[in-house]
Amino acid sequence: MEKYVIRGGNPLKGEVTVSGAKNAAVAILSATVLAEGVCTIENVPDIRDVFTTLKILSELGAKVRYINKTTVEIDTTHLVTTTIPHELTCNMRASYYFWGCMLARYGHAKVSMPGGCDFGVRPIDQHKKGFEGLGAVVDIEEGMLDVHADHLIGNQIFFDKVSVGATMNVMLAAVRATGVTILENVAKEPHIVDLANFLNSMGANIMGAGTDVIKIHGVSEMHGTEYAIIPDQIEAGTYMVAAAATGGDVLVKNVIPKHMKPITAKLEAMGVEVEEFDEAIRISAPNKLTKIDIKTLPYPGFPTDMQPQMAVVACLAEGTSTITEGVWDNRFRYVYELQKMGADIKVDGKMAVIEGIDCFKAAPVKATDLRAGAAVVIAALCGDGETEVEDIYHIERGYEDFELKLSSLGADIRRIEVPDLQISAAI
Repeated sequence: MEKYVIRGGNPLKGEVTVSGAKNAAVAILSATVLAEGVCTIENVPDIRDVFTTLKILSELGAKVRYINKTTVEIDTTHLVTTTIPHELTCNMRASYYFWGCMLARYGHAKVSMPGGCDFGVRPIDQHKKGFEGLGAVVDIEEGMLDVHADHLIGNQIFFDKVSVGATMNVMLAAVRATGVTILENVAKEPHIVDLANFLNSMGANIMGAGTDVIKIHGVSEMHGTEYAIIPDQIEAGTYMVAAAATGGDVLVKNVIPKHMKPITAKLEAMGVEVEEFDEAIRISAPNKLTKIDIKTLPYPGFPTDMQPQMAVVACLAEGTSTITEGVWDNRFRYVYELQKMGADIKVDGKMAVIEGIDCFKAAPVKATDLRAGAAVVIAALCGDGETEVEDIYHIERGYEDFELKLSSLGADIRRIEVPDLQISAAI
């Protein structure tokens, strides 16, 4: 087991380069199943969820080869199974993208129900509705989802609520369906557009990604391709927030500024100085921050994956801030960890009321999930004393070289090995 040891008090300064988007990568790598050929994917993030996805592909029979640290070659010409066991899916929510991919190519997929971060109930009803709308039969038995169809037929499908996962999954299935599929009330996140662009580069015919309606003309076959994944919006936002929280001055490189607008708007409202370039954003916070009110919403609203990080900044702002969670039921589990560090946060249902404090205090804390882990690290960087952060495997699911990138900005952070506790009873 490993943990971070962080001594706070250093303003972050310098330059940091953002890696490929986690949420795009796990879907795009899964989508190579549709190619029946060789795909070369660039700007692949070096993170745990990517390793898990590539391991699943290998278990399915794909040939996976790293060309360099950020480029992967995947040959899915000869896959050998359409079943993925629980041990490969239990820690990653995005494993469900294999449902849509294998349903489209083989007419069958049997995948264990996915794991990932615990934000309360995360139903798959909209995935199920979409697959059934295309003519598939969906069964759930003993924790396995079995989806199969003799033939997928295009259809008009309206999602009852906006769902990123369902939008992407049903899009994956529909690209090989006969006829035209129209998906309405879809999610519009940048990684949905990236997935659509990738599928089109393989021969799919998708229009409207990034709007409320996606139109898909089914194709009979798809080919290999070369493709580069977009930069990670949430990783970029995390470093922007870390710079603001520590009173630093950081140039965040390899970003698409348009994707960052919901985050930059809130930081500017708090008094943070933001300077945009073609593929970079500079963040500086020379003055005391002011209170903020945030409600998370589907894109182009403020992203739920940035909610815990922004809570840290709000803790250091003057006055009373509020954060309302508009996506998940249970995303304030990290609050207790921040309270151990001196945060004044009260949670009532889906709203957190935050009173500003002077600084965080060192305390032993843990990463309760991926983005919560980033939040407690940022708090520790601002803290007085030395903080230990446990369960950092959550953080490694979505951040490449996190402690190394922070160290390059002047953070006092190191990773240490913690021996497993051995307890033996005398006989």
